[in-house]
Amino acid sequence: MNRHGIARRAVVGLLLAGGIHANPATAGKHRIIVTSNGWHSGIVVPRTLVPLAAIPEAADFPTAAHIEFGWGDAEYYPTPRATLGLALLAAFPGPAVMHVSGLPDHPARVFPTVSLLTLALDDAQLQRLIAALAASFDRAGAARAMPTTAAGLYPFSRFYPATGRFHAFNTCNTWTAQTLAAAGLPISAGGVQSADDLTSRLRPLAVDQ
Repeated sequence: MNRHGIARRAVVGLLLAGGIHANPATAGKHRIIVTSNGWHSGIVVPRTLVPLAAIPEAADFPTAAHIEFGWGDAEYYPTPRATLGLALLAAFPGPAVMHVSGLPDHPARVFPTVSLLTLALDDAQLQRLIAALAASFDRAGAARAMPTTAAGLYPFSRFYPATGRFHAFNTCNTWTAQTLAAAGLPISAGGVQSADDLTSRLRPLAVDQ
């Protein structure tokens, strides 16, 4: 098992010990949202469902209603006006970053032009999702990851070092699909590169539409 898998198992154990406990009465009751602007995707979780013990970086957004997690290329993703040269470089394997946004309101009101798909998770799936998100931060042995020097894309967001390598066949949308699959949702990440690849597989699973 690689270090990311070990970290994920450790976080699941932590959640079971003192965080989220399985309860048949709440099976499928947790709602998360996958955002897509047609190019990039992210995973939005209500702030109350993000335990600081597992994802201490969420403490940087104390007044957030929801937390959005996105993953992408460390050079291309933080650049407000990315060039063709950066886009071409991003096609080759390189370091990644996590973009974490502390949304002040429901994502439908914060991002009115973005596509939203709501998914229902049971307790066990939520635990695994939190573990997968936590393992996406590269904390380099520290208690938490510190924000990078790059400014967030919004006034309420920050970038953090991430695990994994971004490239043309392992994109933000691949990461989103892999993270949801790790949570136990019936989705395959194989062949997912574009936002359309992702949303076409998630749409049959969406609820509350």
